[in-house]
Amino acid sequence: MLKQTAYGKTAKVLHWLIAALLAVQFPIGWLMPDIRRGMAPGNAMKLHIVIGLVILTFIVLRVVWRRFHPVAPADALPPWQRLTSASVHWLLYGLVFATALSGWFFASFRGWQLSLSSGVLLPVLTAPGSAAGRMVGGWHQAAGWGLLFAIGVHVIAAITHAFIFRDRVVQRMLAE
Repeated sequence: MLKQTAYGKTAKVLHWLIAALLAVQFPIGWLMPDIRRGMAPGNAMKLHIVIGLVILTFIVLRVVWRRFHPVAPADALPPWQRLTSASVHWLLYGLVFATALSGWFFASFRGWQLSLSSGVLLPVLTAPGSAAGRMVGGWHQAAGWGLLFAIGVHVIAAITHAFIFRDRVVQRMLAE
């Protein structure tokens, strides 16, 4: 499979949609009230869950798209930066997936039935109150912190390439 030298429109749109949704998702997650035993999800939690499901959908699409439309590392990057870049990108994909999926487990553990806006019910991933649901749901916050850290590394690297190295690596993901 031949690798492209720049990201296509679909990859860029998915990247920036996920980034925008995460920029909304983190504040909602931190500002909503704590969840207590027996609580039904409030509006903030429902919005947080819906955005999380959309992010999960987009990250799966992004990974599948990347699998079939690979992009070659920038020629200007030394080997250690190519390896670091690939590692951080796959870490970001994994942490977005883990954060969203562990949130789904948390909702299942709480006994909340999730549905799409079309009314389609999503499967419950674990029995309400189960030990597995509690454990995996508990990873949600840790995965979120890990994701925030990885996003910070990604943003710092992008800023470094744009303003210090000035090697045009960042332009590959910007609109044309």
